[in-house]
Amino acid sequence: MSGSVESTAISPTALALARLAGNRTAVAALGIVALFVLLAAFAPWIAPQDPGEANLFRRLQPPAWEEGGEWAFPLGCDALGRDILSRLIHGARVSLSVAAMVVGIAAVIGTLAGLSAGYLRGWTDTLVSRLVDTLLGFPYLVFAIGLMAMMGPGLHNIVVALVLKEWVFTCRVVRGETLAAREQDYVEAARALGCTAGHIMLREILPNVLSPVLVVATFRMAYVIIMEASLSFLGLGVQPPTPSWGSMVADGRDFLVDAWWVSTLPGVAILLLVLSINLASQGLRDAFDPRLHTS
Repeated sequence: MSGSVESTAISPTALALARLAGNRTAVAALGIVALFVLLAAFAPWIAPQDPGEANLFRRLQPPAWEEGGEWAFPLGCDALGRDILSRLIHGARVSLSVAAMVVGIAAVIGTLAGLSAGYLRGWTDTLVSRLVDTLLGFPYLVFAIGLMAMMGPGLHNIVVALVLKEWVFTCRVVRGETLAAREQDYVEAARALGCTAGHIMLREILPNVLSPVLVVATFRMAYVIIMEASLSFLGLGVQPPTPSWGSMVADGRDFLVDAWWVSTLPGVAILLLVLSINLASQGLRDAFDPRLHTS
């Protein structure tokens, strides 16, 4: 009897975390993402070399060990003799910081816009929906390239260009969730008590849409990383000497046959991080979406 009482007292969050812990693939993916985050956070102390230090005597040096058994350049050097491993570690900092800023800002803007459109309806919903439809009509990469061409390359401009497109994905999800929530009994009760629209949106509806926002934000981080790498590959993103995975791939495209590691290793890093984020977001969705566990 006491066991059944304890089981019914478990909170939905605890149940979701238990489901997530039972998903080995998602846990492994989260571990890989956490490893990249740690590398990015402690890059100045972890990187064995200065990522911007060039030495033409080491030009296109392959992955090798020093004579004494100590690591010299275990992932090789690029065309300017810079250490690939150190540049990969510092490049993780660029990719993750851009993704975190873009997704964070876009989630706030998209959530507020989606709440307003879904709850207030009327001209607010029409205005937001038409703006979302217009932005979705532009291919993401073409839209970002156009903005970067106007604003110029740079870290802050990348964030602005991607946020201007990225918020619409969170907005669509939040608007749909808000349209369903505004008809629920707890919202009707809040209206009957005379609560303002702002109170109902922020205190009643918002806590119930945070789970899908978290899942969408996690999934969109992978796409933002790809977009940042694409812009840097085209020379419109982060500028030298700051290392970026996209620019590292571009630096080695002329040496794919003789020095495969220059482009391949940053490409593998992008693939591993993006795949891990996608698997982790899938695990979060499976764990936190109550509609998948109605039984």
